[in-house]
Amino acid sequence: MILESGRTIAHYRLLQKLGEGGMGVVWKAHDLKLDREVAVKFLPEELADDPEKRAYFEREAKAVAALRHPNIVTIYAVAEADGFNFFTMELVEGEPLSKSIVPGGVSLERFFAIAVQLADAVAAAHERGILHRDVKPGNVMVGPSGSLKILDFGLARVLKPIASFVGGSEAPTATLTEGLSGTICYMSPEQLRGETLDHRSDLFSLGILLFELATGRLPFRGETPVDAIASILKDNPLSAVDLNPRLPRQLDRIFLHCLEKDVRYRMASAPNLRDELEQLRLEERTVRKEEVPSIAVLPFVDMSQEKDQTYFCEGIAEEIINALCRIERLRVSSRTASFQFSGITLEPREIGRRLHVETLLEGSVRKSGNRLRITAQLVDTARGFHIWSESFDRELRDIFEIQEEIAQNIVRALQVTLGPQEKGALLSVQTRHVQAYDYYLRGRSFYFRYGRHDIEFALQLFTRATELDSEYAQAYAGLSDCWSYIYLYSERKDAIRKQAEAASSRAVELAPDCAQAQASHALAKSLVGSKDEADRAFETAIKLDPGLFEAWYFYARHCFVHGDLERAVRYYEEARRVRPDDYQAPLLMAQIYDDLKRPEEAKTARKRGVALVADRIELHPDDARALYMGANGLVALGEVERGLEWARRARDIAPDEPMLLYNLGCIYSLAGEIEEAIDCLERAVAQGLTQKGWYEHDSNLDALRPHPRFKALLNKLG
Repeated sequence: MILESGRTIAHYRLLQKLGEGGMGVVWKAHDLKLDREVAVKFLPEELADDPEKRAYFEREAKAVAALRHPNIVTIYAVAEADGFNFFTMELVEGEPLSKSIVPGGVSLERFFAIAVQLADAVAAAHERGILHRDVKPGNVMVGPSGSLKILDFGLARVLKPIASFVGGSEAPTATLTEGLSGTICYMSPEQLRGETLDHRSDLFSLGILLFELATGRLPFRGETPVDAIASILKDNPLSAVDLNPRLPRQLDRIFLHCLEKDVRYRMASAPNLRDELEQLRLEERTVRKEEVPSIAVLPFVDMSQEKDQTYFCEGIAEEIINALCRIERLRVSSRTASFQFSGITLEPREIGRRLHVETLLEGSVRKSGNRLRITAQLVDTARGFHIWSESFDRELRDIFEIQEEIAQNIVRALQVTLGPQEKGALLSVQTRHVQAYDYYLRGRSFYFRYGRHDIEFALQLFTRATELDSEYAQAYAGLSDCWSYIYLYSERKDAIRKQAEAASSRAVELAPDCAQAQASHALAKSLVGSKDEADRAFETAIKLDPGLFEAWYFYARHCFVHGDLERAVRYYEEARRVRPDDYQAPLLMAQIYDDLKRPEEAKTARKRGVALVADRIELHPDDARALYMGANGLVALGEVERGLEWARRARDIAPDEPMLLYNLGCIYSLAGEIEEAIDCLERAVAQGLTQKGWYEHDSNLDALRPHPRFKALLNKLG
């Protein structure tokens, strides 16, 4: 039997198909008797043809029809005509709540407006003994005026007895005997396990929905249904306040209460949830708390005549970012996210939209000898006007005071109140030696290019910084990172490893509370196989600064080396969360997923990584590392020609770079270019990349293993 526009069934003329799912298809129709538009839901044939199931469904529909609540869709009638079983309900205009979920979350006032309505509607259903079982954004419709309607009680079950059980001694239950129903990422643990359900299952689902609304993200990770189920059953939920600093901390507690895995400790009832949300909204209004201001600090523009101060300009911006990140009630865009706009001309409104910030700090630097002229201006991204601006004509030795003044002016302009500890932290600097600071900034600029010669330049500059200031912890951390890089990718000698360890130990000795020092120490310890020490140092770094990309990234690599693939994936995911525009983590995750025999997740991660590489090389076409890592991803995805073209571009930029040559070997191996692959690997070995374990265990090189030249290469490595 065919449903089509214009057909009349009973006294309903079908107008437009609205949607279809496992529980049936919904049409917009005109009620010819009452001259009104309605929604008609037709039951699937397999349900309609089973008298027992049909009768059961009708009982459920009638129970839901008895609900009268402004935030629950009204069911008008259950009927059968012309061989169809269907029920009619009010036609709700608007769009699904899923369209309101945005990165970073909705405003706090909008969150409360939606959350209270939803909790009240769920409470009304529960008081009638009705469990929805599929609470999710797609089943909530937002009307033009902001009013809400919960839709689709097609999975609902009547709890027994149908009566108010709030505060009662016995909670009604519904047992699932037909297997999993609903949407996995919004299911409660007991629903996933197929256990007996009560009203608290809906509260878990509602908690997930509200968390997503407030942060733009789900509280449990999982790119596949299997991973999502595992995360809901085993993982602690993410912190909403960490994801969206604008939220009051009490809201985190409410979410955690809703998302308790053990129903005994979960939020007791929907009315309780509604009341707590109402109370928190009232408190927020009473104290007139403003939304947490947000800011991105762009790299300052080099106005020097020689145009050779990019490193210095970026260093100034980075120090200001580090200072502002210490302020609890200020949301600061990451260095990587902000610095991607270096040299790019965009309107403040567009940058603000892309970074989800309300203000931008931009400026310029003119350096001549020992004189500095720095201008800085704070811009409202929505309206484009200047909130604050100032120029500083000073001596080079005043650079630290200038950075402090800029940070303090930002705090004043955004009307952020500092606690006593934050006031002290805002003024914290690692060195007062201007020339040492200059060398350190130059060293960082070279280090982050990840080329062999760049690392050697960085090593010299960090060394000079420590010679000028023997207590400069960050410079020692930079030294350690350089030695670690050389040991990993160029010269695998004990003397080099010991240099990395000594420099990192000195950094930690000087500044045990410096996350960068702890992360560098962890990396150095991982090189010598000191797994437990490395683990402790990585954990310390993350505790000190959960937003430090290098801590998560190198911790993931450390876990991978030690064969802990599941943890490696999790930590790469954290690195990706901290730095969403980083292409390395998703591409490295993809190969781990391959090794774990999870091809769909590998494909998803590669696609994400390749897209990020494409964005990166559009802005920085000479980034050889981005090109060769992206090329590997493309070839693995089957886009061989495009991948090889990226590989050729990378090789033109740094033809003798050993790490690039090794990766080219992997790319050509995946592409079936066996001889070319071995050529590249032989050159990588000749240039000093001699980690035999990589050549032996890298699955990218599996196609080469039978080849005599590859076997000879392995023998040469000892």
